[in-house]
Amino acid sequence: MTLIRSLIYQAFMFLSIVLYASLIVITPRRTGAWLARAWARLNLRALGWICGLRYRIQGLEHLPEGATIVLAKHQSTWETIALRAILPLEQTWVLKRELMRIPFFGWALKRFQPIAIDRSAGRRAVAQLLREGLTLLKAGRWVVIFPEGTRVAAGTRQPYAIGGALLAERSGRPVLPVAHNAGEFWGRRSLRKRAGTIDLVIGPLMETQGRKAAEINAAVEQWIEETVEALPRPLSGKAGALQQG
Repeated sequence: MTLIRSLIYQAFMFLSIVLYASLIVITPRRTGAWLARAWARLNLRALGWICGLRYRIQGLEHLPEGATIVLAKHQSTWETIALRAILPLEQTWVLKRELMRIPFFGWALKRFQPIAIDRSAGRRAVAQLLREGLTLLKAGRWVVIFPEGTRVAAGTRQPYAIGGALLAERSGRPVLPVAHNAGEFWGRRSLRKRAGTIDLVIGPLMETQGRKAAEINAAVEQWIEETVEALPRPLSGKAGALQQG
């Protein structure tokens, strides 16, 4: 039944993308941002209804008022939905350029001024991140970055790229670290969504003024990885009630 439920949800998600993306591309950007949040919250609920996959959040009190750099663990598709639902409307994401070519999904992404980089570009990609990221932060937008650069299977680690920390050093903006165990339930290349409760933890805000990028990056990586390690595993029996973001 897990596979059948997962396929039903996959069809639901595809149809919802087509519907909401079509609306996003023809509405003002602010309205589009509201629609994107509504889409994300609908999909989080659908995962609970169809797959029995729920979530709980710790640390909502750490969300600040001003524009912030979010550095998050990247294990699955789930967190890309959840962060859109949880964080303020004015978000921009650092993502791979290829995503912009996906029909409907990519068209909607363009409305939110993503920092679409060529991951093979090396230093040019970092320069683009700094240039566009600084501009967007000054405009009051949150910048969301997955420092691992790609989805990493649960239980494994990959070095954190320094681009997000460099942006924090140059801008002086604080960093909000985010940890979760979504990959335990929805694998990075899997259609299966296991029933259970994903834990997402929003960490204390890290001030960056006067700190070097290497120091910031190390502190973020240590906090995220130690927090992920301490989260319940799927078979621990620590399932909880759904908390909407």
